[in-house]
Amino acid sequence: MTAASAASATQLTSDLALALELADLADAVSIGRFRAIDLDVQTKPDRSPVTEADLAVERAIRERLAAARPGDGILGEEFGTEGDGARQWIIDPIDGTANFLRGVPVWGTLISLAIDGVPILGVASAPAMGRRWWGATGLGAWTTTSAAEAGASDAGASDAGASDAMAVADTEAAGGDASVPGARRLQVSGVASLADASLSFQSLAQWREAGYLDRLLALSERVWRDRAYGDLWSYMLLAEGLIDITGEFDVKPYDLAALIPIVEEAGGRFTAITGERGPWSGSALATNGALHDVVLAALAGDA
Repeated sequence: MTAASAASATQLTSDLALALELADLADAVSIGRFRAIDLDVQTKPDRSPVTEADLAVERAIRERLAAARPGDGILGEEFGTEGDGARQWIIDPIDGTANFLRGVPVWGTLISLAIDGVPILGVASAPAMGRRWWGATGLGAWTTTSAAEAGASDAGASDAGASDAMAVADTEAAGGDASVPGARRLQVSGVASLADASLSFQSLAQWREAGYLDRLLALSERVWRDRAYGDLWSYMLLAEGLIDITGEFDVKPYDLAALIPIVEEAGGRFTAITGERGPWSGSALATNGALHDVVLAALAGDA
């Protein structure tokens, strides 16, 4: 490793540690207002909802970044773009605001750092589910296990001690995440056939409005199972190897940027539905990698 690459790796590890700190900060703000009977909800000009928690989380993250990385830019859902440097933090303070305001626990904060428009790290934190996922280029993708999952594992796995030891060894090899209690490495599935694949389509209305509903329905006839898990959770289920394909339309960079490094570091592929890389094209398709080309072709109407 050259001195330059070592310095870059050290910076990335530091940035990831900061992103995890930001997630702690966000969780403390958001969970305190979840299911609050006096939650203030407004409607934005695009008719999407925004709560006081969305605004408070993004403010808290921006304040911390201003202190910790004053030269970096920020793109956030609620307060727009600040700064114009190569380094840009991309923030969705509450992904799944509609779920949040209805009391559904599938929502979370998305935090990414992009360099020249390419996301290099991402954190997705879902405090109402007791879960967090994160990844960074070259450092792998990781998650924490909820108390319920940990209990089930302890009760049912005779080789839990060996598994824990392997998890810690993996974490240490990835650059210090062994300090995160219960961390385990993520890996997408090895499913290689559409007939065996599980698909999450997010929202039929999105596909209809984009003019792709017929193609989605045709694809659904070729897979083993289809569901709409929704928001960040679909992508994290993919990164954990629990589903194999997820896609959607009408998405912004802050909806996707944090998810890309997690999926890719877990071994998956992430593009727009039209094949472009990155979070900038208004749609998303994530797969376990093995299925990506055949799904792209199906959605293009070529197969």
